[in-house]
Amino acid sequence: MTTSTVPLPATAAGLAGCLERNAAAFPHKPAVIHPDGREPGGGPRYREVTYGQLQDTVEEIAHGLARAGITRGTKTVLMAPPGPELFALAFALFRLGAVPVVVDPGMGVRRMLHCYRAVGAEAFIGPPLAHLVRVLGRRTFGRVRIPVTLGRRRLWGGHTLAALRATAGPRTPAADAGGDDLLMIGFTTGSTGPAKGVEYTHRMALSIARRIEAAHGRTRDDTSLVTLPFYGILDLVYGSTTVLAPLAPAKVAQADPALLVDALERFGATTMFASPALLRNLADHLTAEGRSLPDLRCVVSGGAPVPDSVVSALRTVLDEKASVHVTYGATEVLPISSIESEEILGETSAGSARGAGTCVGRPVPGTRVRIVPVTDGPLALLQPGTALPAGSVGEILVEGESVSPRYHEAPRSDALHKVAETRPDAAALTWHRTGDLGYLDDLGRLWFCGRTSQRVRAAGRDLHTVRCEGVFNAHPLVRRSALVGIGPAGAQRPVVCVETGVPAGSAAWRDLAAELRALAAEHVPTRGLEEFLHHPAFPVDIRHNAKIGREQLARWAEHRLAPPPPPFSRARAARLVPIAGWAYLLGGALWAAVGDVPDVPLLRWLWWADAFLSIPVHAAQIPLALPRGRAAGHGGAATAALTMLYGATWWRAL
Repeated sequence: MTTSTVPLPATAAGLAGCLERNAAAFPHKPAVIHPDGREPGGGPRYREVTYGQLQDTVEEIAHGLARAGITRGTKTVLMAPPGPELFALAFALFRLGAVPVVVDPGMGVRRMLHCYRAVGAEAFIGPPLAHLVRVLGRRTFGRVRIPVTLGRRRLWGGHTLAALRATAGPRTPAADAGGDDLLMIGFTTGSTGPAKGVEYTHRMALSIARRIEAAHGRTRDDTSLVTLPFYGILDLVYGSTTVLAPLAPAKVAQADPALLVDALERFGATTMFASPALLRNLADHLTAEGRSLPDLRCVVSGGAPVPDSVVSALRTVLDEKASVHVTYGATEVLPISSIESEEILGETSAGSARGAGTCVGRPVPGTRVRIVPVTDGPLALLQPGTALPAGSVGEILVEGESVSPRYHEAPRSDALHKVAETRPDAAALTWHRTGDLGYLDDLGRLWFCGRTSQRVRAAGRDLHTVRCEGVFNAHPLVRRSALVGIGPAGAQRPVVCVETGVPAGSAAWRDLAAELRALAAEHVPTRGLEEFLHHPAFPVDIRHNAKIGREQLARWAEHRLAPPPPPFSRARAARLVPIAGWAYLLGGALWAAVGDVPDVPLLRWLWWADAFLSIPVHAAQIPLALPRGRAAGHGGAATAALTMLYGATWWRAL
């Protein structure tokens, strides 16, 4: 039996202590290997940082941050690109007992600013561009008193990291932080609701590390290709080597698979974690090139339901001894369950095609799962006997040391997502409501059926998205499907959106729709589904290209199925205003070019006002219009052109 490399969560040890222990044990071992510029031939150049070098940098930075006033409990916005500096900053803050505030850049600027505003951080560490946003967003960052710039400081005050690292004097000792002390605040993606600040304690983080270590057979000897910085932090806790993948952190799904294969082969990576979309691209590339990855022994995917086709494709390009794990979890608890590819392809995939949902495996040791009846509002207390029997679909609740105890200064979110239970032995437990639908089968395996908020509440029954979509996704011509509901809850009209290579409006599409109706009639979860809409490209989350924006698709479907507006409707009349503006703008310009224009100040002022409203104002709306345009099946260029032409009178109606 392999001994765990992670201290027990019950001890007072913190994450910074784990890194310090590893640096003392093997100072010359590579800790982080990361892209650093380009080779003469154009490929990525990599640089290596050892555990001893990383620990020395951590202590150096921690000393400077402490002298600047960042101490135990200081909430600190941490915005740094993936690399050794990011890890050194994170562990320096852990060492001081300060609390990093981390937001996924893939959620977009508006959501990021909302997250930072909710936290009220007192310190801010980031590059010059981030500080420019901070200076302009005084309302969001009004409580920041200690700014630290990565690179050259511009017109704002504060410190530079380079100057803090040069701070003289004996190094600041590590704070006595660990156990239930607050480690960091990480935000949910906000893909199905407002982003929430999740509190991580040292105990929780160490518990997560131990569960991943046990579930996936992680060892100190592993070399891990990292596509998410959080997993790099875990590698440094294990004492393994982390290789940062050559990709843009906010666009992981768009990573070049050739560069990923180069990194995997160059450093002999033995493990990797990636989103389903990234793994699909990687498997397709390896298949097309006729290559394999003999060193890769463990691949883990999560973040969204992983299609069986992705699992099957990976199995064909990996060594037969390699394992492919699909994990289920959330920002509030990692991991909840895990399942290996042999069980998926040999058994559970057939159930998915019959409408059973997606099997996400057995709960990892130390994590308890309970299925309870769906409640849309708060659930104050978990009563005895509320657990549903095997096979019954309900909301998934989770309890254990790897579960976040609360959200940060968000009592309303706690009331909605946390529920207390008092056991007969008087022990008080806090369960996390995942907001997901699922059930446990007779073998103790968990089946995921969709989000509670996205279930279609039709007359007489609820329809579960993932259960229904599994039936249609089994059709060879269907890339993806998405069940949405139109209308009020309890009387919603179910509609299935279909992403396929079959041309819309063609005879082949009509034949496919007929086949899908027949397929729906064969299975109980999909019986009665009759309406299928062709959609060119589903709206998905920016980062992983995996979570479908069903709320956006529902608006699109409602718009598509609504009766056409009358010729002189308000919506059509509103579009005449920007058209008239463009006509006045172009007519005035043409008149000025070919003839003498009367010098009428009012007309000249109106022309310049029209130019401002038609050009910069419409152009500024394009970023807001793009998500709605994608959801409605419009390409980026078409969305930009129509927004320039019509402005908000077009895209707000999508």
